[in-house]
Order: sequence, then C-alpha cells, then structure tokens
Amino acid sequence: MSDDGQYGLTVIAFIGSVFSPYYAWSGWADPLDHCAVNVALYGPRGARWAMTERGRQHVSRTRDALAIGPSSLEWRDGALAIRIDEISAPIPRRIRGEIIIEPRAINETQFMLEAQGRHVWRPIAPMARVSLNLDAPALKWSGHAYFDTNAGDEPLEGGFSFWTWSRATLSDGAAILYDAERRRESPLSLAMRFDAAGDLELLEPPPRALLPPTKWRVARHTRADDGAAQVLRSFEDTPFYSRSLISGKFHGERTDWVNESLSLDRFANPIVRLMLPFRMPRRA
Repeated sequence: MSDDGQYGLTVIAFIGSVFSPYYAWSGWADPLDHCAVNVALYGPRGARWAMTERGRQHVSRTRDALAIGPSSLEWRDGALAIRIDEISAPIPRRIRGEIIIEPRAINETQFMLEAQGRHVWRPIAPMARVSLNLDAPALKWSGHAYFDTNAGDEPLEGGFSFWTWSRATLSDGAAILYDAERRRESPLSLAMRFDAAGDLELLEPPPRALLPPTKWRVARHTRADDGAAQVLRSFEDTPFYSRSLISGKFHGERTDWVNESLSLDRFANPIVRLMLPFRMPRRA
C-alpha cells in the first residue's frame, strides 16, 4: 500500500500456478510449464490486473533470479527487484516498470498448514518498504509492503475448503492473521506479531469478526479484539476470491488490514474453471 493510502499493489510469481485451469486440465503434470507473474494495481482511477501464463520455454531461474516471459524478479543488494512487462486482461492495457521491495527484517520461520506437510507457508519479510516506478501507466509512489512464499505438493483445493488471511502494519511492527478450513483436520487459526526487529511472537487468536459477503457472495471474516471489523475498500471481487482493505483493533491498536478470502470449493467448480481463461490467457 502507498503511504497516502491511495494505491495498492500485489505481485505474485507462480511456478505451477495454483489457479491455472490449464495446469488442472493437464493433470498437474509439469509445474514449470504453467508459470505466471500476476500483477494487480489499484488506484483512484481504477485497477489493472494481469496474469498471463507461460510455458517452460519462457521460464528461467537461478539461485537469485526468476524470469517468466518478459517479467523478472531478482535479489539485488539485499532487496527484491521486480521488472514488470505485462498486458492486463480482459481489457488489454500495459503494466510496465520496476518495483523494489526492501525488507526491514527476514523471518526464517515457516509453517506447515496441515499435518502431512503438503502445504507450507513462510512470511519472508513481514515488514518492508516498496518503491514503484512505472512508465505504463505513468505512476510513481512508495509505501509499506510484505512478501511471503507458499509451496505445496497437491492442489490447494485438495487440502482446504476455505481460507482467509489478514496482514497489517502496526506502530511497532506488523501482524498477520491466518484461518483455514482444512479437509483432513480441524480448522487452523494463527495469529502472530512481529516487532520492529522482526522477531516473531505467536499469539492467542482474537475473536472472529464477520465481514459482509462480497457481491459474488464469497464469505469474509477476520479477527479483532472486540470481534468487530469494517470493510473500507474492495480491491478484488471474483466468484471464488476477494481482496479487501479492512479496519479492526488488534492488541489495543486500531489499524487497517489487507484481507484475502478464498473459497476453494467455489474454485474447484468446473464452471468457475471455464471462466478463468478470460482473465488468465496462456502464451505457451
């Protein structure tokens, strides 16, 4: 998010894209043949969203760099440098420029999201600064950021029916809330706080706070001290996924959170999968 709260940005690099209908239709045979850089840019004049899938001949990677088509990510001088050159869908508009993410601290702890170890999550940089410099659209800003990594040995819908995640910048660090409805186990609930040095503290999850469902009737919730939270802005509203800016109180501090909700039951619906190529074209 930009410091003035006007702009938001999400970048996700996928190797074996969990949301790819082409990967699912192939029987999840070759993850390197289903890669993408997803870019979502939000602002007062609307949003641009791109996620073009590339085949393995358009993917290269080393210890410090990953290139997928014309876009790339590279660790450079302690920061993550992201070069974006993508075309949005369904309305074709270019998103091109550079994004630099500078971690304030690196977290080494990773979490198994279910007992069999098939889904692993690590919040690499719970606190970071981001600077964005795009020439298409012409845009330049800086703000606070976060980045993480997920890895899995099965499709998301194999392990979960629903999950919701929230992340906030606090006055003295950052906080993350993670709730998941697991198919083979009881529900998962994580609450954590990172201090200014990046040290992790696991906390008792606050009470659940229900949020209004989206226009597509995707359920949303988070957690807050008083069991109450408000939606400030909706970034994404799809048949199976939502991304929102919300407000709630955490350990006595009222703050804004980025909240994501994902219905894997909806996502696994064959009709929903047939809709995805309109937003996720493939360039093999």
